[in-house]
Amino acid sequence: MSFSLPALMTLLLSPVGLATIAIFTVAGCVKGIVGLGLPTVAMGLLALVMPPAQAAALLIIPAFLTNVWQALPWQSAWRVLRRLAGMQVGVCAGTWLAAWKWGAPSGAGAAYLLGGALMAYGAWGLLARPLHLSRQAERWVGPLAGALTGAIAAITGVFVIPAVPYLQSLGLSRDELVQAMAISFMISVAALAVVLARSADISLGVAGASALLLLPALVGMAIGQRIRHALSPTVFRRCFLGSLILLGGYMVVAQAMKAGA
Repeated sequence: MSFSLPALMTLLLSPVGLATIAIFTVAGCVKGIVGLGLPTVAMGLLALVMPPAQAAALLIIPAFLTNVWQALPWQSAWRVLRRLAGMQVGVCAGTWLAAWKWGAPSGAGAAYLLGGALMAYGAWGLLARPLHLSRQAERWVGPLAGALTGAIAAITGVFVIPAVPYLQSLGLSRDELVQAMAISFMISVAALAVVLARSADISLGVAGASALLLLPALVGMAIGQRIRHALSPTVFRRCFLGSLILLGGYMVVAQAMKAGA
């Protein structure tokens, strides 16, 4: 893939490119509303038209910078990051160890497991009482949750489970939860970028296309944030958990369609 701007514009204005722009806009909107979903939605849709490793590479810049934006303001972000430090160490370790063992994201059978886990957690969250961890439990559950999240991210390119259930168990406010997810996803993206760079799945051309795809992701995210601030906490929680069910269901269906193609 050429790194020249004309070549990148030709690529993005092709049918596949226009579909990719639409995918990033929709994924950004989902992320703006519930604080997550950009990698999950984008990976699920992009995997229908390109290899999972290339899709993951296109996600690097939009996923990282949208999470930088979502993590603002920095005054409270540093406080949240200190609380999540053990988890983030686990994320990096899990990502790199799993990539060393299994290679770059494959999105194969693990997509079924991840999709099923998303649906099960979303349904449990809607029907059961929320789980709450004590500060003492955070010290050892956090690194374990991070390591498992990193391992799943290395295999599938998606870093939602079990990070999101763990973060929701910490008793954070709505805005703190959104900020905590942004910090966790930002570090997950950085760890995954190291994996992709070492496996040569990020070329200059892919990096250039990833940078250009930041714009539709930000436009979608801005729209989604406006919608989120208009929601009540109860509606936000239902949207948050319902989105996990929809995202998980989509991942399972998309993988089944791809396997049957």
